[in-house]
Amino acid sequence: MPVYKAPVEDVMFLLSDVFPIERHNNLPGFAEATPDMVEAILGEGAKLCEDIFAPLNLSGDQEGCVRHPDGSVTTPKGFKEAYQAYAGGGWMGLSVPEEYGGQGLPMTLNTLMQEFISSANLALGMYPGLTQGAMAALLVHGTDEQKRTYLPKMVEGAWTGTMNLTEPHCGTDLGLLKTKAVPNGDGSYAITGTKIFISAGEHDLAENIVHLVLARIEGAPAGTKGISLFVVPKFLVREDGSLGDHNGVSCGSLEHKMGIHGNATCVMNYDGARGWLIGEANRGLNAMFVMMNEARLAVGVQGLSQSEVAYQNAVAYAKERLQGRALTGPKFPDKPADPIIVHPDVRRTLLSIKSFNEAARALLVWTALKSDIAHRSTDEAERQQADDHMGLMTPVVKGVLTDLGFDCAVKAQQMFGGHGYIEEWGMSQFVRDARITMIYEGANGIQAMDLVGRKLGKDGGRAIMAFFNEVGAFCQENAGDENLKGFVAPLQQGLGHLQQATMWFMQNAMAKPDNAGAGATDYMHLFGLVAMGYMWAKMAKAALARKAQGNGVADRMDSKILTGRFFMERTLPETATRLARITTGADTTMALPMEAF
Repeated sequence: MPVYKAPVEDVMFLLSDVFPIERHNNLPGFAEATPDMVEAILGEGAKLCEDIFAPLNLSGDQEGCVRHPDGSVTTPKGFKEAYQAYAGGGWMGLSVPEEYGGQGLPMTLNTLMQEFISSANLALGMYPGLTQGAMAALLVHGTDEQKRTYLPKMVEGAWTGTMNLTEPHCGTDLGLLKTKAVPNGDGSYAITGTKIFISAGEHDLAENIVHLVLARIEGAPAGTKGISLFVVPKFLVREDGSLGDHNGVSCGSLEHKMGIHGNATCVMNYDGARGWLIGEANRGLNAMFVMMNEARLAVGVQGLSQSEVAYQNAVAYAKERLQGRALTGPKFPDKPADPIIVHPDVRRTLLSIKSFNEAARALLVWTALKSDIAHRSTDEAERQQADDHMGLMTPVVKGVLTDLGFDCAVKAQQMFGGHGYIEEWGMSQFVRDARITMIYEGANGIQAMDLVGRKLGKDGGRAIMAFFNEVGAFCQENAGDENLKGFVAPLQQGLGHLQQATMWFMQNAMAKPDNAGAGATDYMHLFGLVAMGYMWAKMAKAALARKAQGNGVADRMDSKILTGRFFMERTLPETATRLARITTGADTTMALPMEAF
């Protein structure tokens, strides 16, 4: 059976040395989040994930969900008890305000828990993850009555949440949606239509499911300008908070999927279901984007999560599997062969994954802290800077971390040879589960276009210039540090490539938009490489400082620095290739006639 151990030690290095969490004690919820408290919380979360969630991952994949003739859905054996352990431990409301039953702690802690949960059991972790996204949308755009009605029960875990966007004929282009909303005359609307690919749309884990549904009010403008968002509970809620009649919403079928078999991905039918408007009429996308941006960051976490758990299993296998002898002579002469971890190509593969995982985790922590600042700071300039960062980094985190997370899961599977292709080892599941992260919550090509087409030029390029300035300043401040030479010089070069690519788009994409479209994915990955290179440079500096303090951590810090050096030497130079692709433009890409494909 596959193994998993939550990387608490690595997380605490990030929160103590790289991005000291105590610097944010001026923000609500942070004063209580002392390093000792954070370590205790994450330690308990790790036990939950390792002992309860992870053992159900393989069996849940094999068993899957079952839809019954009455439309109800049963999740795999053990899922309900595991979910109840999660909800009962107060994890659902970790970062929700105390007035709704939450603990009000930093969202950053919830992001880290999402990694642990997703590594342990991605399919099971999606049920509470979607609920937390729905709560985020209600917190920002819901009325006081809606918050009082739904949030305490969702925080408690008695009710879960979903997001309903996609329809059979429309995915990314939501302006095409047909689900309609007709006023009932009492403040509610009758919602009618079909939604597909609805994760956790129906299940047996909670007594009620709170659906957030995009629909068009009768007479509303065509396109995205006429879309509204509604809260549509599975069971209607009486004035005293108890559950009433079953609403006009049902699961028509379950999708048969490549992976995440333990999560119920549903076709949802709305037949005059009663719903209530969230936020303003015809401005539903504004409200839904709160949930979608939360979800996109969470999906970036999922990309890392599958890479991390696949890596852990690949390392364990590489240390045990005997095959051949080291090129420099036997390392274990008492054994019939050496373990495969002695071979350079195996080490190259494992270090590629390890160096990605640690950089990706740092990027997520950096971005999660910015989210906390954007939502909690009273300093308007600080909030704006953090919000700029979030807007710029969301497509990068979602697109790059899931593309590379999948690639790393495949690399980890490769370490097993033929055994990696056999289901009993569990490596196939990590690959299959990782694959969806590149698709849902906006396919990665769309993320790249969002970055290039919207985020770069937003507010006169304020966000991208702030990123350039921060990374450039770091390089300048540390250029004279001989110990950081192997980090600063390649980072400076990668930053130069990113700046050249940005300038090329400014000069060549306005008159010819296809140039932006043809280079968008390469630009997103070029940006991701530089961002992760910056993370490694910051981690290396922190590791050197920590090592100088002593405290018996020299070996661990040396390993950290060596892993970072591998990234800077073997991965970051790919920025040159990305730049070369971008600057070839779109001519060849667009020249082939449609009939020739």
